Amino acid sequence: MESVWNQVKSEIHKKMPHHSFMVWIESLEWLDRRGEEVVLGCPNIFARKWVTNHYMDLIEAEIKRVVQGPCQITLEISDRDNGDSSDHTDIEQLVLPHVARRRHAASVFHKDFTFDQFVVGMCNDYAYKAALALACGEGGFHNSLYILSKTGLGKSHLSHAIGNHILNEDTAVRVCYVTAEDFTNGMVHALRHDSIEQFKEKYRRQCDVLLLEDIQFLSGKEKTQDELGFTLDALFSAGKKLIFTSSHLPDEIPKMDGKLASRLSSGVISSIESPDYETRVRIVEKKAACKSVQIPENVVHYLASELTDNIRQLESGLVGVAAKASLLDLPIDVKLAESIVKNIVRRSREITIENIQKLVCKYYKISIKELLSRSRKRSISQPRQIGMYLARRYTDQTFQAIGRDFNRYHATTLHAIGTVERLIREQGPVQKQVEFFSRRLESGNL
Repeated sequence: MESVWNQVKSEIHKKMPHHSFMVWIESLEWLDRRGEEVVLGCPNIFARKWVTNHYMDLIEAEIKRVVQGPCQITLEISDRDNGDSSDHTDIEQLVLPHVARRRHAASVFHKDFTFDQFVVGMCNDYAYKAALALACGEGGFHNSLYILSKTGLGKSHLSHAIGNHILNEDTAVRVCYVTAEDFTNGMVHALRHDSIEQFKEKYRRQCDVLLLEDIQFLSGKEKTQDELGFTLDALFSAGKKLIFTSSHLPDEIPKMDGKLASRLSSGVISSIESPDYETRVRIVEKKAACKSVQIPENVVHYLASELTDNIRQLESGLVGVAAKASLLDLPIDVKLAESIVKNIVRRSREITIENIQKLVCKYYKISIKELLSRSRKRSISQPRQIGMYLARRYTDQTFQAIGRDFNRYHATTLHAIGTVERLIREQGPVQKQVEFFSRRLESGNL
């Protein structure tokens, strides 16, 4: 059932931040299935408690969807590390899964996101070479790299590849990996708890390599931009390596400070375009080899010809084909691939924030104007919160983008989604309502 669990993890990965996925979900393993009971392995007691409290509903929902039937999740302490779960000491239980035991590691890197696993084509050749040169310290002409691309084209892969390469070469290098959202939240937390000097110390003087993802999130955050500007000045002056990723150029991001935009643009700017057909073929072949999936050549070419949006879509198609073939004991052929591709393409075209808003308004009998209004009436605020939750679950949009489309701030969006997640865990009316909307969205019945 390994292919089933891989498909479940792939879907979960789309619905939560990468660093959270790597810490809490990637470390889980499929141990057994006993009727309706699915047994997953956790590395320690601390991880089991955290996953149970925060991600159990999401995991259970995705497994139910993949196996197409009821299931009950049981989390057990995995014995893969020492052969006896009873040997875990209290100290070991407090170690977060997949977090390297390095003083300098501010986050984790995806173990499969390496330069060797990156498929190079005309669409990304320059970005690949620039990233590799910076990681290797070759060509000394740049210590700053800005990787630009739309969602799902590989900018995070290159960012993680740089971090993986540097740490594999020298574990003493202090690498800080953080998203712009987490940088902002960290600064706010430091200000509220009178620890801003420690925050400054961490990024200005205890960092040799800064990998900062999703720069577009800084739009309109003046205080964060000011702090980041001072941080970059310190790192630039010290000759440190800086890597940024974004879906927009710095000067195209709304409400971006001009001086900060100039700093971000001062190094090499490389873009990644959508992969061409030949590159898509090699991506499918590479992904299949990594997942040990034997896939006929004609199916490879079919997936490459039909799934043209991004790399995540290609991987979703491959995982879907492998999972369905395994679950139903069917041969992997073009007919099977067609059934998977049809659903992927339909969902990518139809599930938008606008369509989610229309669907929610239709069934709650409210207008779009009311949904986007400042009203706090429960009859309007709860549909709005559910709409935000569905937008986060079924689209690739950031919290910031979702908030903007619902006429709300980022913090309000976070609160709304958290509220719905809590209500779902309570298994009350909201859970049933969310399941209703999920079935409509996944069936294309909008």
